Amino acid sequence: MAKAMTSRLFLFMGSLTLLVLGNGVGVEGNLDYKDALLKSLLFFQGQRSGTLPANQQVSWRSNSGLSDGSLDHVDLTGGYYDAGDNVKFNFPMAFTTTMLSWSTLEYGNRMGPQLQEASAAIRWATDYLLKCARATPGKLYVGVGDPNVDHKCWQRPEDISTVRTVYSVTPSNPGSDVAAETAAALAAASLVFRNVDPKYSSLLLQTAREVMAFAIQYRGAYSDSLGSAVCPFYCSYSGYNDELLWGASWLLRATNDAYYYNFLKTLGANDQADIFSWDNKYAGAYVFLSRLALLDKDKNFEQFKQQAESFLCKILPNSPYSTIQYTQGGLMFNFKQPQSNLQYVTSITFLLTTYGKYMDSSKQTFNCGSLVVTPNSLIGLAKRQVDYILGDNPNKMSYMVGFGPNFPKRIHHRASSLPSKASQPQIIGCDAGFQPFFYSSDPNPNVLVGAIVGGPNQNDGFTDDRSDYAHSEPATYINGAIVGPLAYFA
Repeated sequence: MAKAMTSRLFLFMGSLTLLVLGNGVGVEGNLDYKDALLKSLLFFQGQRSGTLPANQQVSWRSNSGLSDGSLDHVDLTGGYYDAGDNVKFNFPMAFTTTMLSWSTLEYGNRMGPQLQEASAAIRWATDYLLKCARATPGKLYVGVGDPNVDHKCWQRPEDISTVRTVYSVTPSNPGSDVAAETAAALAAASLVFRNVDPKYSSLLLQTAREVMAFAIQYRGAYSDSLGSAVCPFYCSYSGYNDELLWGASWLLRATNDAYYYNFLKTLGANDQADIFSWDNKYAGAYVFLSRLALLDKDKNFEQFKQQAESFLCKILPNSPYSTIQYTQGGLMFNFKQPQSNLQYVTSITFLLTTYGKYMDSSKQTFNCGSLVVTPNSLIGLAKRQVDYILGDNPNKMSYMVGFGPNFPKRIHHRASSLPSKASQPQIIGCDAGFQPFFYSSDPNPNVLVGAIVGGPNQNDGFTDDRSDYAHSEPATYINGAIVGPLAYFA
């Protein structure tokens, strides 16, 4: 099916020139990637938990979750709500932070004034992750809020009335996956802040080392330790070896310590992934480590370069090894896990752009069977995915809220769909949000600018329906991965 669709991939290129010029569409119908980059980062302000800063631009949000951690007598305020709910899940939050940091390290010189916004988005997460790692010796906090209870309510984060249960992993209830991902996030962020705030960077790196040591010493999947508190929401389906590889890769880059290189070698790199997500990090680790083979000509990392190229051969639509399918409109589609498909599109697009950039710098190509892959093969496919998301698609709809003239208006997001505190100060209870707000066909009263929703179905169809969370819910990790490609094309 994937091969049959390659001829159609170009069908909708240029269709945006027909659109009336408007917000997000530049001169001659070109997509305004700078505007999209600005908005993709502004989205994170709408997801903030805790006491909001004076320079908060998303003004319909207010302080929330101010007692988070109190059940365990610790301060776990801050961080981000993962998606359209009021729960803080550290596993996807840490992945989002790692991706924002990687985007900033890789593309910061193309971000212009948005570099400061990207750093602020990272720091909002790392301030919280530091609390989670440092609050109690021998314990890593990994989430706040009972998802099973929270998901039965439709209320603003400012009004949370459900119990803010605190979840953690310990030596006797381990979570190597969430711990190693947290270590990756802290190590990656330490590189972002190394020159601008050396003291903060040093605290991040020291904490990353400690959390990684915990992940390595006490092996186990956090899903096994926490059960229904994280499953089926953010179960660690791929196991924890991918996070150990990912965490060690980031610590190797941040410390240059041979210990992490030797540890990496013990893990092997044998997973044949055709996916990259908050759950499965193999492909990300391969591309990240292949930088050392391509740019530094370090033969020790040749194996990871080969694994990265094997992954990319599964993604390219005209490759003989392609396993990813494409919609008729040219969007990558993960038929194995079709819910919130754009999370896979943005993550894989980041890898396409980044590996293409490495290839371009080192003047290299590679082969998928008889197909010769150039940097432009990867970057061209990445650009088509980004353009599709921003409105160059059969529906002429941007899947980024607030970008372009036509975008989702009824997203599955509590704070966006309920009136703000400013417009309705009285508390909206757990059940009170369903009628008249959740079940209303009216557009959301608050526009969550920059949010990228789960996206269209396998037929390029999209019904702008609040109750259809698989397609209409935004998430931090969808946005966290597209920041890099948007900066590249901007």
